[in-house]
Amino acid sequence: MPAMHQVVLRPVVTEKSSVAYQSRKEYTFEVHPEANKYQIRDALQKLFGVTVTDVRTMQMRRHSVTRGRIRGTTSRWKKAIVTLKDGDTIAVFEG
Repeated sequence: MPAMHQVVLRPVVTEKSSVAYQSRKEYTFEVHPEANKYQIRDALQKLFGVTVTDVRTMQMRRHSVTRGRIRGTTSRWKKAIVTLKDGDTIAVFEG
């Protein structure tokens, strides 16, 4: 069972997550692979002082990559898409 600061690893800021934030106010985070939705909700509410209304999680699979002559795979990781109460924001995604 991961600690609160180990549950949310980093925000995922990509074109797709930016569009989701601007249109639907959904925030995307990389989370600990063993964290469940309740732990993610509690960690975000305590760390950022917001009210979480919905948490969706998904396992991101490995992908094969080639860098020059070296072939390898990316790591698997867990992604959480979080919806907040109207009026709440997280400063990481602003600006």
